[in-house]
Amino acid sequence: MYDLGIIGGGPAGYTAALHATSNGKKVVLFEQDKVGGTCLNRGCIPTKAILHSAEVFEEMKNAENLGLSAENVSFDYEKVVERKDKIVEKLRKGLELSLKNHKVEIVNANAEISAKNQIKANGEIYECKEILVATGAKPREFKGMKFDGEFVLSSDDVLNLKKLPKSIVVVGSGAIGIEWTRIFAAFGVEVTIVELAENLLPVADIEVSKRIERIFKTKKIKIYKSTGVEKIENKNVYLTNGEILAPEMVLIAIGREICELDNPHNYNCIGDACGEIQLAHFASKQAIEFVEGIKFDKTLVPSVVYGNPEIAWIGKREQDLEEGSFQKSMLLVSALGKSHCDNATEGFIKLLSQNDEIVGVHIVSKEASALIQQMVIAIQNKISISKLKEICYAHPTYSEGIYESLFNL
Repeated sequence: MYDLGIIGGGPAGYTAALHATSNGKKVVLFEQDKVGGTCLNRGCIPTKAILHSAEVFEEMKNAENLGLSAENVSFDYEKVVERKDKIVEKLRKGLELSLKNHKVEIVNANAEISAKNQIKANGEIYECKEILVATGAKPREFKGMKFDGEFVLSSDDVLNLKKLPKSIVVVGSGAIGIEWTRIFAAFGVEVTIVELAENLLPVADIEVSKRIERIFKTKKIKIYKSTGVEKIENKNVYLTNGEILAPEMVLIAIGREICELDNPHNYNCIGDACGEIQLAHFASKQAIEFVEGIKFDKTLVPSVVYGNPEIAWIGKREQDLEEGSFQKSMLLVSALGKSHCDNATEGFIKLLSQNDEIVGVHIVSKEASALIQQMVIAIQNKISISKLKEICYAHPTYSEGIYESLFNL
């Protein structure tokens, strides 16, 4: 008899397992693949490892701007992938050790709920007082765009490439599409990005979308907006505007679908499998809420898109607010001394406020992923703009851009 049986070993599942055992519960965790889930094995971590190599390579090519000499700059993509694999393996081993030290029993097998308090795996029945499903999600496939792992790639497939194509069409401009567009472009691949919505990164604030489009155009990335893909046939991509593209490869990055368990029993569900916000940190918070009872505000989950510059936001977008009902502050990152020191002057910090409180923050800047967190704390705790102005910010930093922005509201 176990206190808790968890199906799925991703951020939701392993976080729940670690916290439950810390609270004295006996836990069994079922994972048919590798612990760490999509985030560690086929998502966040491996993508960011490759992205860092791409960023450094891009900076090395422009070393002269920093007074440095780097001749015959080149890259070996196989070694980039090898580094990525080593990082993933090291982190996974660390996670496995942590689960072992917490005395979480791991069953590497496909699992199903066979009765109200029973999980069946490897032909055995595991009795569990509570069952938690955290089976995650997988790349979404659409009719006419079936993955083949060679020409039509999923976000899983693209991580397995040993050699980069000369040209690629990226379908979809969410976080996955934007980040891989940046990777390919940095390594010299001819990139075309196709987005069905009116703007790239449509979930973001409109000014963030416009800035990303501008940055992509300067990098000679071809952009199709308000355009879909009718079909992919004979290595041609047929667009809804009548154009036909002939890239070496296609990356389909148009979302993920939940991995559901086929059973009639009611169960607790957390993470991507719930079909809510598909972010690793959201999944981890759900796990902690389930185990520890620590509530969190689901409307204040920060979003980050990585690359150069980073993109991050929290709260309301300008297009969500009624005209005249809010105040707006826009500060160009180029106004900050630190940005010039770092050769990273692209971007802006945008604050939206109502009634002396911040209601939305949208950042395109180096270190945006770190900057956004302080604003999550400010918004969630309803700290007034007047009080935020009392804080002393270090100089030279990107954070002081937030401080300067407060005085423009």
